[in-house]
Amino acid sequence: MHITESNYEHLEKKDPPVSTVSQPLYTVIEIPEKDSIPEDTVNQQREPELQQVNHEQLPSDPNSSAPEETKETVLSKKEEIKPGLEKKTCLSCPPRGQLNRVITSGLIFLMIWCVTWSFTGSEVFPGRNIFGVLVIFYSAFVGGKLLQHIRIPSVPPLPPLLGMLLAGFIIRNVPFISEHVHIQSVWSSALRSTALAIILIRAGLGLDPQALRHLKAVCLRLSMGPCLMEACSAALFSRLIMKLSWQWGFLLGFVVGAVSPAVVVPSMLFLQENGYGVEKGIPTLLIAASSMDDVVAITGFTTCMSLVFSPGGVINNLLSSLRDVLIGLMVGTVLGIILRYFPSGDQTKLTFKRALLVLSMCLSAVLGSQRIGLHASGGLCTLVLTFIAGTTWADEKIGVQRLIAAAWNIFQPLLFGLVGAEVNVSSLQSNTIGICVATISLSLCVRILTTYTLMCFAGFSMKEKIFIALSWMPKATVQAVLGPLALETARISAPYLETYSKDVMTVAFLSILITAPNGALLIGILGPKMLTRCYDPGKVEAQLSECKHH
Repeated sequence: MHITESNYEHLEKKDPPVSTVSQPLYTVIEIPEKDSIPEDTVNQQREPELQQVNHEQLPSDPNSSAPEETKETVLSKKEEIKPGLEKKTCLSCPPRGQLNRVITSGLIFLMIWCVTWSFTGSEVFPGRNIFGVLVIFYSAFVGGKLLQHIRIPSVPPLPPLLGMLLAGFIIRNVPFISEHVHIQSVWSSALRSTALAIILIRAGLGLDPQALRHLKAVCLRLSMGPCLMEACSAALFSRLIMKLSWQWGFLLGFVVGAVSPAVVVPSMLFLQENGYGVEKGIPTLLIAASSMDDVVAITGFTTCMSLVFSPGGVINNLLSSLRDVLIGLMVGTVLGIILRYFPSGDQTKLTFKRALLVLSMCLSAVLGSQRIGLHASGGLCTLVLTFIAGTTWADEKIGVQRLIAAAWNIFQPLLFGLVGAEVNVSSLQSNTIGICVATISLSLCVRILTTYTLMCFAGFSMKEKIFIALSWMPKATVQAVLGPLALETARISAPYLETYSKDVMTVAFLSILITAPNGALLIGILGPKMLTRCYDPGKVEAQLSECKHH
């Protein structure tokens, strides 16, 4: 039977008999779009196929399932053609895919510059503040994206913050670029303080009361013991090697004593998704303890800051620090209780309103406390506020965390780019890097040994204890905030202490550069070898639901 294109209208109008043959036949003779294939070519290609379907593939028995098989065969052939068409579309004009995203990002940068120029005029020209902020932000953003393309099989990707840090470092130390990129210390300090507030918000919201009750003493030991021991050992080694005073030594110790959730949490989630360590809750333990570890380090740092930069005797400084802590606790408790009930649960856009109130309150607490001289109050107020408020938000807490994480994605390139831009190689002495690396290495050894010892009474095997000890070494976010904070405070209130604060800044920079990539690689390499794998998908999903919002 010879079927041409004129037969299709007849087949379409004709009522087919009650049979399973008619429906597949109508599907088989579907014609592609005429714009893509010429009409003559369609007729020439379809005639042999239709004849073959009519004479060979269509059975006499109407109950046969062969037409269904024919339909699947033809559809599979059509699906095989689609990738080639999509590939041709991606290479068409205008471009699509990665090239389109690059061009779009460039247009966004250009338009932000134009809009900023419309409002501020010459501030966006080279050598001015806004120009420096834009250059550092986009350079750090590109540096983080480039580092994400460095992939090692079966190993988590390197943290993008390392690329952001190196981008700022290059901007500061390349002669031609450094001459045109300048940011005033007031601007830099305000941006870093804002990043600190966002970090504290995420730390406070990341404290899960259920996980803390479940892990109990193990989580407390892991979050407080290694941090305090590393702070004390860093104070001792900096006193012996770097010749710092005890006040500056402990301030340096709490700067390097904090672990970085930005490195630990993604690496733990990588292992968690593959079932490693889930049986004993090791990823859950490390994720929950990382936030508490930051709380201890930031509280100790702010106390040491008041001791270093406040005039008067040691007793007066201790009393002032205690006063700041009490004020932070009381104000944070009151504001946290207010956020439990305002806004109420019956309002619209509840998640957005809560995130906006949390962000504004915490920024006011951190920046306002620094302006009135209560340095230790703002950070503690933020932690208490977010923890108390988040305990009654139930499922809405995850939505608030996502909005705060979106704000962090903006300030993260600024933070690490500014930290890298603070390190000037030409101003460093010849032996500064060596003694700083020695101090970091010795204090890090003390931290690893302390962590291993504290885990000896928690029911873990030897391999698991070694893994936890080595996983508890990456440093990044807290060091990026606290190191420059001491430098900015010295420049404003005590210029004669700027030399010591530069040493603290150098140690913070090197600790990130050394421990962040090595820690991520150690977790990815040693995790599958030292942790027991759980093959129960339900248990893995239950563990992931507990930790994903951290």
